[in-house]
Amino acid sequence: MMNAVLVGCGAMSKAWLDAARQIDGLAIVGLVDLDAERAKARAREYGLDGAVIGTSLDALLDQTKPDAVFDVVVPAARRDVAFAAFAHNCHLLTEKPLADTPENARAIVEAARRAGRIHAVVQNRRYVANVRRIRRFLDSGAIGKPTSIHADFFVAPHFGGFREEMAHVLLLDMAIHTFDAARYMVGGDPAGVYCQEWEPANSWYRQGSSASAIFDLGGGKRFTYAGSWCAAGFRTSWESTWRIVAEHGSLVWDGEDGLKAEVVLSVRDGLFDLTQPIIVPALDPADRVGGHLGIIKDFIHAIETGTEPETRGSDNIKSLAMVFGAIESAETGRQVAIVEEAS
Repeated sequence: MMNAVLVGCGAMSKAWLDAARQIDGLAIVGLVDLDAERAKARAREYGLDGAVIGTSLDALLDQTKPDAVFDVVVPAARRDVAFAAFAHNCHLLTEKPLADTPENARAIVEAARRAGRIHAVVQNRRYVANVRRIRRFLDSGAIGKPTSIHADFFVAPHFGGFREEMAHVLLLDMAIHTFDAARYMVGGDPAGVYCQEWEPANSWYRQGSSASAIFDLGGGKRFTYAGSWCAAGFRTSWESTWRIVAEHGSLVWDGEDGLKAEVVLSVRDGLFDLTQPIIVPALDPADRVGGHLGIIKDFIHAIETGTEPETRGSDNIKSLAMVFGAIESAETGRQVAIVEEAS
């Protein structure tokens, strides 16, 4: 049996608790929120009658002595939650993003290393079936090494609330999903970025609803991102739409079920090399999927076996560095180097 305390009982906590109740051997023994009534309501909703309710994480960890902390707080509170978890010898699984600043991200990763605790991030786009299929297909070399990766994200949600008032709203709130998926699918490590942000006349956000960025992912790979939170009409998938160009062909994915690839033939017709379709194999049974459920299972498995989870903080910090690098580039108008410690 593994015991966990969940801190932060807002709307996102429902995704965590929906997943947690599907996992045998996992018990939520405590719920923490600044609003005790909200924590009590969440406990009633999920039938957590035995869970301890509190407003102080430190006090509740002293009382329950869990194995792990599930962090679903606002990013600005992540560092305090992480330090409390590690001080109580707990492993930590945190909602994305890993932290609200580069300095806090590094501090959390270093604190986990010093404590010898497992720390992972819910970067759940990696647990999408077609993301797994693309990574395995590209690793097979069927179309050669990837050289150019292109992602478009055009969605126009009217959230209301804090998102419509925050700075760098697209880059800070959403883009990390696409950035992390790109890095994962092609096996890239970010080295630099040039980015621009703007606020079009049709926007209902305060700042940063539209952005375009070019990343150096190392090894000759370039990744371009074009996105908008206010592009009404012809909405893309939440997973973005993708074109990955490789040495001997290309792959396109609509972000949903449409996944196709073509390989170059050794025959030319006029100006163009001929191509033919090539099958992208189905999901491999070994590939982990399932969003929050898949990540929580992976986290628990890592604790039980003493291994590292795929979305460990020491790796995820590279995807977060892409976000902060893009923001710095947009603010300064210059290309920015991205330097993070290897995982």
